[in-house]
Amino acid sequence: MILAIDSSIGTSVALCDPSGRLASARSEAGHLTHAEVVGALIGGVLEDAGVGPAEVSAVASGMGPGPFTGLRIGIAAARAFGVARRVPVVPVLSHDAIAAARLESPIAGELVVVTDARRREVAWTRYSGVDPSGPVRIGGPELAPRDVFEVLDAERLDAMDVPAEFVARLAALTLAGRRAGEADEPVYLRAPDVTLSSRKRVTP
Repeated sequence: MILAIDSSIGTSVALCDPSGRLASARSEAGHLTHAEVVGALIGGVLEDAGVGPAEVSAVASGMGPGPFTGLRIGIAAARAFGVARRVPVVPVLSHDAIAAARLESPIAGELVVVTDARRREVAWTRYSGVDPSGPVRIGGPELAPRDVFEVLDAERLDAMDVPAEFVARLAALTLAGRRAGEADEPVYLRAPDVTLSSRKRVTP
């Protein structure tokens, strides 16, 4: 079974079989409760599916784009579960999962996934379509000012959540060798607001 965790917008967790078929899913829309709910959501999807932790053969981790604090909580949970169970952790771009869900219904032309990046900005990623390996990304993810960002030559999809089910489905394709692996680096919307300053040397 593949356990998928994404915290790039809210917190979404799903459990799928190795073919990507959904067994159970739970989510929480809050932007500030990732740390409080992720453990309960993981436990919940395992319980709903009647699956024990030992039956999880891989973990899929949504890699953003997302805010620094929220995104790293989901990634840390995925990596911790993977290390504890000694199973692979497969990174998946969160916008790819959104596109994969939408592209189950055929569309004409290109698709642009757009998510709220706060601070009057949006994050966007452009796709040419979908093939057997999943959505085909041709641009982004990037940030743009919300007030001036327009999509005139493609279908625009403004997403309010990331379905962990499709994070798991794309991971299943990667594990089967049908999709290229994603870089194992989080895609943060921007650098953290607070950074450690260099330690000053004090002369006695």
